[in-house]
Amino acid sequence: MPPSAILVKPLDDYMLEVGFDNGEYRIFDVKPYLAFPSFKGVAQCFHTVHIAGLSIEWNTGADICPDELYYDSEPIR
Repeated sequence: MPPSAILVKPLDDYMLEVGFDNGEYRIFDVKPYLAFPSFKGVAQCFHTVHIAGLSIEWNTGADICPDELYYDSEPIR
């Protein structure tokens, strides 16, 4: 099971800084998801992203699977 998100900060260009319960901070690119129907409206409310359970979600109800959030993000160096 991947680490859980405990902090999320929206950045420019539809990027997120995500802090995990294992102490890691990673960058996640949301741009590829914006084309999916379930992410309709996320671009307009991108800054409403918040922690929800083990992962993150937006006010639209769109969310990212915890596995994707961790394994498809890049460590901050």
